[in-house]
Amino acid sequence: MKNYLCLLNFFKKMNKIIVLVLVTAGLIFTSCVPTKDLIYLQNKDNSDSTSVINPVPSKPYRLQTNDIISISIKSLDPKLSTIFLPSNQTGEVGKTESSLYFDGFTVDDHGNIRMPVLGEINVIGYTVDELRINIEKKLLEEYFNKEANIFVTVKLAGLRYTINGEINSPGTRTVFQDRVSILEAIANSGDITITGNRKAVTVIRQFPHGTEMHDIDLTDIKAMQSPYYYIQPNDYIYIKPLKQKAWGTGKTGIESLSSIITVLTLVTTTLLFLRK
Repeated sequence: MKNYLCLLNFFKKMNKIIVLVLVTAGLIFTSCVPTKDLIYLQNKDNSDSTSVINPVPSKPYRLQTNDIISISIKSLDPKLSTIFLPSNQTGEVGKTESSLYFDGFTVDDHGNIRMPVLGEINVIGYTVDELRINIEKKLLEEYFNKEANIFVTVKLAGLRYTINGEINSPGTRTVFQDRVSILEAIANSGDITITGNRKAVTVIRQFPHGTEMHDIDLTDIKAMQSPYYYIQPNDYIYIKPLKQKAWGTGKTGIESLSSIITVLTLVTTTLLFLRK
């Protein structure tokens, strides 16, 4: 009978240990960040991995207030061309952000830019190509003839965006490219942290009619078909934290196990003191 009771107590203790191990394992696996939440552009439909993804054609960007525009005018008469540009600009497009800021043309609150000789020109709602055509037309009508071979270049003075949240290097950046994907913007900021939510990256975008917010799942290859996959000037990108960060249990299995062991040790120590 005594051996039976000892055996029964042994199994009771073993059951407690098994339950404790299962609970600990469950906490570890639920608290750490799964690998599938860290990988970009996954083929979640299990279709052919070599299939071509056709991105949704993005609408051309239309100029807004506070945009900075770089304008270059060239012709067979260089001296005549330079009178339409600021005195410190020689017709070449600036290469640095500071030179573009000082030498470019800023769209004011009324949607106008102010150019030497040409005066105020309304640009709000125009694309850069439409603005180029308007400037060329005005120059040909009032100052040049067709034989002058004028060549006008209009560009945005860099693609400026802000990225914040669970990113290794938050802040505002200017990229001197015509097209930049959201993945490139994230890479320029040191990538999303382990506790960043890649499944719901928020893009806040300015439009003439107001501000729009949209979430994009960067772990799904279908993100490349989103109109928000390519960023636009003045976009604000926000990466929300995962629930694992709020729990504070750790990002990996090792960190989670360390946190759980610390808690169990604290509880055990407290119980021992109470029994005394």
